[in-house]
Amino acid sequence: MSSEPGKRGLIAWLRGNFLAGLAVIAPGVLTIWLIWNVITWIDGLVLPLIPRRFHPETMLGWDIPGAGVVIFVAFTLVMGYFTKGLIGRTLVTWGERIVEAMPVVRSIYNAVKQIADTILSRQAPTFDRACLVQYPRPGIWAVAFISTTTRGEIGEHLAENGEMISVFLPTTPNPTSGFLLFVPRADVIELDMAIEDAAKLVISAGLVYPDSRKLKGVKLPTLNQTSPQG
Repeated sequence: MSSEPGKRGLIAWLRGNFLAGLAVIAPGVLTIWLIWNVITWIDGLVLPLIPRRFHPETMLGWDIPGAGVVIFVAFTLVMGYFTKGLIGRTLVTWGERIVEAMPVVRSIYNAVKQIADTILSRQAPTFDRACLVQYPRPGIWAVAFISTTTRGEIGEHLAENGEMISVFLPTTPNPTSGFLLFVPRADVIELDMAIEDAAKLVISAGLVYPDSRKLKGVKLPTLNQTSPQG
């Protein structure tokens, strides 16, 4: 009987040290694993497009992880430089005209091109800040990201509800999917936390909260407030 408390104490000690060690090494291991998988994925896409005689294992006698990434980056830089010129722009325009003649391909290409232009363009609008909206019913709050003021036909149809804003409501734990909501500005609670901190909160399913001490004394510019009409 006297050995039971000692065994439980040993097990608790082992478990505590294991969890403490896991908390230290897990972020680094997961980061390395993610980077390695991205490099392997790009290599798997790029290297099959390169003639075999130009592969590192053929030219040097051994494989070099990341060779496909280097080739992809170099090719992207060359294409970016080339398309800035008159000849490059002409060829791109000619290729897009060919794509426009293909019904199914045209729809996919235009959608992907619009998304890429929005994400990669330096002048592209980005999420303004994080906020709280009531979803899926009043009384239940969810973290969302303010996109812009609702404009165009949708803004005109919803004008009777006051000024509307467009917000993106991400899903957990995958914030790349979600819902586009048009919400009255008066029903949105703007947050001082950074977009990155709000994304961490969503991805971690509420386990990782930003340090509130960092927000003390920080005053972010607020959106212009207007009272709802009607």
